[in-house]
Amino acid sequence: MTLYYMKEIFTPLKLVGIKIFVSTEGYTFIKFWNMPRRRLFG
Repeated sequence: MTLYYMKEIFTPLKLVGIKIFVSTEGYTFIKFWNMPRRRLFG
């Protein structure tokens, strides 16, 4: 498994528990509530 350095992007969706992260490799990840992060675009 590769190690990603991620930065969280603030969006209004964060208020309802949906977080969006961008990695240094250019991938976009999304996280719903307590579920693991999943790659969204890339």
